[in-house]
Amino acid sequence: MNQSTISLLDGHAAGLRSAVATAPAAPITAGVQGPGGYGKSALLAELADAYRAAGVPVLGTADLDRADEGAVLVDDAHRLDESVLGRLVELARAPEARLVVTYRPGPRPDALGELIGELGAPVLLSALSQEELAMQVRDASAEWIRWLHAQTGGVPRYVSRVLATAEPDVTQLPERALDQFQHDFDQLGDAGRACVTAMAVGATPHPDLLASLLDLDTAEIGAALLAVRASGLVAADDVLLPIVRAAVLRLTPWERRLQVTRRLVETQLSRGGPVLPLVAPLLGAEIARLPEATLAKAFEQAGEEALLDAPELAPRLFDAAVSAGAPPASVAARRARAAAVAGQLDEALRLADQVVVDSAVPDRELGVQVAASVLAQRGLLERSAEMCRWSVGRLRWPGDRAFAAVGLIGVGRLADADALLDSSDDAGPPTSMTGAAAQLASGVRESVTGSASNALSTLVRAASLSEPVGRGVVLPDSPASLAALVALHCGELDVAASTLERAVATGTGGPLLRNRHRLLSAWLPLVRGDTVAARAKLPTGALTARDRLLATALEAGIASRDNDMAALAAARGQARQVIAEHSVDLFALLPLGELVVMAARLRDLDWIDPYLTEALALLEGLGNPPLWTSMLTWKRLQASIVLDELGTAQQRAAELGAMAHHNPLAAAMADAARVWLGILGGQVDQDEVEKTARALHAAGLAWDGARLAGQAAIRTADRRAMLGLLECARALQGKPPRPRAVGGGDGGVLSEREKEVAELVLAGLTYKQVGKRLFISAKTVEHHISRIKQRLGATTRQDLLDRLRELLGSDR
Repeated sequence: MNQSTISLLDGHAAGLRSAVATAPAAPITAGVQGPGGYGKSALLAELADAYRAAGVPVLGTADLDRADEGAVLVDDAHRLDESVLGRLVELARAPEARLVVTYRPGPRPDALGELIGELGAPVLLSALSQEELAMQVRDASAEWIRWLHAQTGGVPRYVSRVLATAEPDVTQLPERALDQFQHDFDQLGDAGRACVTAMAVGATPHPDLLASLLDLDTAEIGAALLAVRASGLVAADDVLLPIVRAAVLRLTPWERRLQVTRRLVETQLSRGGPVLPLVAPLLGAEIARLPEATLAKAFEQAGEEALLDAPELAPRLFDAAVSAGAPPASVAARRARAAAVAGQLDEALRLADQVVVDSAVPDRELGVQVAASVLAQRGLLERSAEMCRWSVGRLRWPGDRAFAAVGLIGVGRLADADALLDSSDDAGPPTSMTGAAAQLASGVRESVTGSASNALSTLVRAASLSEPVGRGVVLPDSPASLAALVALHCGELDVAASTLERAVATGTGGPLLRNRHRLLSAWLPLVRGDTVAARAKLPTGALTARDRLLATALEAGIASRDNDMAALAAARGQARQVIAEHSVDLFALLPLGELVVMAARLRDLDWIDPYLTEALALLEGLGNPPLWTSMLTWKRLQASIVLDELGTAQQRAAELGAMAHHNPLAAAMADAARVWLGILGGQVDQDEVEKTARALHAAGLAWDGARLAGQAAIRTADRRAMLGLLECARALQGKPPRPRAVGGGDGGVLSEREKEVAELVLAGLTYKQVGKRLFISAKTVEHHISRIKQRLGATTRQDLLDRLRELLGSDR
């Protein structure tokens, strides 16, 4: 190697350009390595221009006899014969040589390897980064730059092809740009072209697989793959760049693609490998409609795979299987399941009903499972339970007896559930799914008849047991969601959070139950009073009737805690619709309680009274189980407080007192109910209120604890107690203490008139509107607000509004 060569700085093209531009007469030997399309020829052209500008002749391989007269620039040295390469080796050893050679990473003859050794560490050309692309295309959006980079991998040649033919910000590869790949593919030879065709339809670039698929020997495939890599057609992981794949599919006749696809599918089917990536691109193509036994089988298997990875494709894949020749009855039940997983519940129920009554369908039990699951999603738990119950002894599926019992308990039919659970069970081997379902039924029954802690631990175990098998199974409900409901009803928020987090992470229950888990997760910040976090967890898109009930109650709870009366009124409109669609069941009592409070705040209970009456009858039929009854009773107490119905509040408090023994949350709610009665009667014991509020917070009802302290603050006649309770409310909400004002007025709390003014201001009325409502002047309203601000030690208008919300609570 020539030891007198100029340093190429960091080994990048910039260093080579700089070396030539600054000292064109100096000796230099350099190798430039890069795959096809990375700009080797363009770099040599720049160097040639620099040399010519300095008066240095630019020579090529035909001018090696007079190499000492100028600079020798050689492109694509990998294409040269050995004799020429040998002469370049001699030139590279000459002390005064000026030689720059470009070549691809491989394959390379021995003589080229010797030349590279003399040239030293090469200048490595790399693809363009997104930042470099942005410098070249200054007028394009950042999104389009990201798309361009993803499609081309930043390969300069492919970038240029798109830029020369694409419309600005249109994320579709131009056909003219794809057609320009014909020359690149022709340079690969027959074996290389066959390899990229196979890779484009989904084959992995493994020599043995490609050799078997293409009827070539492994050595041919190895050489072809080296040529493919050297041509710059693949990324670092040997996967075709998107623009290359699109070009292959466009420029290869469909008959050839179908032939390779069929062979590849046959190989994958024989090995038990996935076929979804192979046949999904065929959906909608004419060839997918042709009778073809191999494709029919592949579409069937791909439909099964899509249930986990691409549920929206599953129905179309099963339809394609039928079009390709699969008997309709053979895929009918799986087609129903696919429709359910894809969220097409009406279609799923229609197909499942057809499956259940058709004795020609080989897997009718799957149709029953789908029908039962869809009915539960639509808020029709009793019909779901009856479907499961009917299948017991007829069309058995893992967990049918247990889910029937859970549904029957959920609609208040405990005796029927017990009779079913006590009967013999011949559902098959004790798999994880049957075990999880059995524990689920046991835990739900325990929640009604026994201890909250035993019920919760049983349900959590059921949720854990169902995780490995839950993603592809269609279920009426998941152990995780029922465990979370029980945890929420007994104040075990940490248990609910961890159970739901695992369910979301593992995909338990598949897409059909994903939103249910997320909605229950949103309930956790709601009960803590964190409405921002609760709103952020609300899922978007279409929801089933059961999920809409939860979502609407969450919206109502958020609006109530934010004291947003307009949003609360909007939630009422949604609630009236969803209540009409959803039948009463045990597992819908949590959202029902929130909607009862909403209706009370809006002074509009008539529409929800029938549903509430039915829920109370359900609980009565179950013996008023404390775990499920206490939370609804607590919400009914809050509604009574909102409506200033002291007699009704006393009745609810007595009911809570009777259930206080069952679990710590029930005990905290019973104590709080007693304190509420004292507050409503004008008796505020600061120490007792703070103790009770903190107990509610500790038991899981953080926001309710803060509200109790805030309401006590507004009703006490002791200013010092009022401020102390106000700070207690702030602390329970996780807010820092406020600086206290000095000289705060006459020492009294808000008068009744000041409360009226404050409530209307919080509702968003202007001073003029408040005055009209109360038959006073706007100036008087302003005077009242000034006094309120002074009494509460508020320093700004926002500060005043925050304090008023804490004082007046969510019942205003």
